[in-house]
Amino acid sequence: MTNTVPGKKQFDRSIVEGPLGRAVWHLAWPTMVQNVIGGLQGIIDQAMVGNFVGHTGNAAIGVSLQIFILVIVFVASVFTGMGVLVARFAGANEIDKVNRSVYQAFLVALILAVGVMAPLGYWLAPMLLSLINAAPEVQVEALPYIRIQFVFSFGMLMFFMFSGALRAAGDAKTPMRLGIFMTALNIVLNVVLIRGLGPIPAFGTTGAAMGTAIASGITGILFMWLLFSNRLVIQFTRSMSFRPDMVIIRQLFKFGLPAGIQGIAMNLGGVLMLRYIGSLRYSAEAQAAYSVGYTELFSLITWTSVGLMGATAAVAGQNLGAGYPDRSAKSAQVASMIGFGVAFAVGLVFYAIPGPLLAVFGMNDGVVLDLAVELLGYLAVSGVFVSVALVYTGGLQGTGDTRSPLYISIVSQVILPLGICAGIQATSGLESHNVWFAILIGHMSRCGLSVVRFRQGKWRDIAVDIGPARA
Repeated sequence: MTNTVPGKKQFDRSIVEGPLGRAVWHLAWPTMVQNVIGGLQGIIDQAMVGNFVGHTGNAAIGVSLQIFILVIVFVASVFTGMGVLVARFAGANEIDKVNRSVYQAFLVALILAVGVMAPLGYWLAPMLLSLINAAPEVQVEALPYIRIQFVFSFGMLMFFMFSGALRAAGDAKTPMRLGIFMTALNIVLNVVLIRGLGPIPAFGTTGAAMGTAIASGITGILFMWLLFSNRLVIQFTRSMSFRPDMVIIRQLFKFGLPAGIQGIAMNLGGVLMLRYIGSLRYSAEAQAAYSVGYTELFSLITWTSVGLMGATAAVAGQNLGAGYPDRSAKSAQVASMIGFGVAFAVGLVFYAIPGPLLAVFGMNDGVVLDLAVELLGYLAVSGVFVSVALVYTGGLQGTGDTRSPLYISIVSQVILPLGICAGIQATSGLESHNVWFAILIGHMSRCGLSVVRFRQGKWRDIAVDIGPARA
């Protein structure tokens, strides 16, 4: 059954009726542009901090983001469940169910961000920094940074949530435009707050967090205004109640919770990997190399791949909702070819000119440069595998199979790489290239397992429904 409302913006039916390659690209390219620009903003932050504060500032941002992402992915799991519902209902052209699903996800995110993340994140920040074995000088720079991220996380959460909802509904251009706006504002604020300007003092690493909080907060407010203005395919109204709809919320967590646990497992693996990096002979230098190489430069691959993952999830989910599972299967193949090409090209750049790339972050010589160049060599290969893995993860999650990526991630991103590091450390002693090799093996195994699981096709039989609206 479909429902349409005269005068309201309708869903893009070309996603389920037009050429499949065009449908994937229609959703992928704006998200890829948005994510690359967002990644460049992070690179600019790291470059400014690296040149103004030094490699301890780079390491502080890297370890702080690792912890922040570890916590935020649980809240963001609601968005994955929301994306499953939105894509299915958009494919079936059920507008009311799309709006209700997004609104309930908004209420849940509001409660978790303000009532849970802000107070607990502020209080637990020192313990979390100690957990990852960050060097003392790194902890000094990281503590105010991570506290600001936790306390003022709501704007960033709203941006991610509404962006994901619109992409799942077929509108990737609006999130791209607001993402570019947020990035540009963030860069301007960071130029002022990191280095200082006139009467405004130099806040250093803390200034990077302040700029992000202000820019994301303003963007979140703009998103809310657009949702109430009837200018988007998803719309909120003032008649919507703050009363939770437990039928929808149960569906959000049914599909989203496995993705949240997956994110926690993956990022916990990253945190534990930082402990191994912190145990190396040159720990601070290795953490800085990891922060710049893996967190920032590798984002040129991962942010692009995440964009393709979101596009694949939306196209696969919408076509399954419309009753076209074969198109859902084909969408992952099309997107993986695009991801492979982009990752291969960026990997060649990593391999050919690592020195100039790292010089942007103030890494011009010494041990930290050697370690970063070594890491980029491994990441040049690893990027191809992680790109394909993310695309097929999107295909699984978009069709409602959020459990398989969880199991795959636990094996490939936690058990396997950490087991390699533990085994080598216990036998011959851990070196930096052992850690980089373990990361590569993890990405290769994730790729293989994700492709095999998706091609089994068990996602074709997953049902989604939230029932009629309550009176």
